[in-house]
Amino acid sequence: MGVVFTEHALRKFADLKELGLILAKKQITKILLNPEHIDRTTDYPEIISSGKLDKNHVLRVVHRKERGKMIVITFYPAKAGRYYY
Repeated sequence: MGVVFTEHALRKFADLKELGLILAKKQITKILLNPEHIDRTTDYPEIISSGKLDKNHVLRVVHRKERGKMIVITFYPAKAGRYYY
């Protein structure tokens, strides 16, 4: 399944870099393909897949499935344990 990043998601890389958090598309894709947690209800019809970022944080990736592709809408770091355990 292919992964497509929206313009907003692409800008998010630069926004987070300014805050000192450098991420790569590969990290986002890895979480989409092998999430630790999936939330299908909070932002329905979008899905939020989460995976470990570091010891104290997870990365939450908001996306939707469309025509055989995963469309990444946005992503953001969160404290571990805030959304799931």
